[in-house]
Amino acid sequence: MNHKELLKKVRRIHIRTLHMANDLFAGQYHSAFKGRGMEFEEVREYQPGDDVRTIDWNVTARAGHPFVKRFREERELTVMLVVDVSPSQGFGTHTQLKRDLVAEVCATLAFSAISNNDKIGLIAFSDRIEKYIPPKKGTSHVLRVVRELVSLEAKGHGTDVSAAMDYLNLVVRRKAVVFVVSDFQASGYESPMRIARRRHDIIPITVTDHREVELPNVRFMDLVDGETGEMITVDTSSRAFRDEYRRRAQGVFESRKKEFRRMKIDPIDLFTGHSFVEPLQRFFHARETRA
Repeated sequence: MNHKELLKKVRRIHIRTLHMANDLFAGQYHSAFKGRGMEFEEVREYQPGDDVRTIDWNVTARAGHPFVKRFREERELTVMLVVDVSPSQGFGTHTQLKRDLVAEVCATLAFSAISNNDKIGLIAFSDRIEKYIPPKKGTSHVLRVVRELVSLEAKGHGTDVSAAMDYLNLVVRRKAVVFVVSDFQASGYESPMRIARRRHDIIPITVTDHREVELPNVRFMDLVDGETGEMITVDTSSRAFRDEYRRRAQGVFESRKKEFRRMKIDPIDLFTGHSFVEPLQRFFHARETRA
């Protein structure tokens, strides 16, 4: 991709995702992520409708009539995008590659974050750390993050979520909201993710193409592993083979969901060729309701 094409793609993502961040997710994002806590602001006289639990009894006793404490939310958060840029992200059969879906959802989250005065950072990984951008505010910073996601060509060939979690704990010391965006075609990441969850708010976003779950009946098909380059030829006219393929893929999917549930982590499941708006809205609504 040359420089002109890159700028056009980034501009297109900017226009599309900024609209969604401002019009669809701004309020939900704010409600879902409340900030670090509440900071004391002032004491004022009690007014009808004030919560009696906020009465400052010491000031009330001295003044002879009720006063209440006022607090304001410590709004600023650090949001980290921990993004899989391994070769498997170049797969897609529904008019959209996984990496294009990843770029759009990450841009939407990033613009939602800065519209709420939060910082946004990036850790891009394959089987190694490919890029780290420290958290900052501002539109130009978000556009840099998007540009990296669109243009970055991974040097690694595999997916190591564990290494990404270890690196996150190394470079981000204070609590952060962490979106881990990957197809999770990896193993052994459960323990590092549990450790990261002790400090951070971990939110996995799984990105899947339907052909990774179900094969069409098109007779012989060459299947190539995007990360190892290994190729096998299969006969998809066999109903038994297609059923077994689907069963194994769904088994992996369900096993991953159960593991996230054991960690008390809520994943967001996305599929290429489908809008990510509704899954994100469901997630934000669930977080807001629980809060």
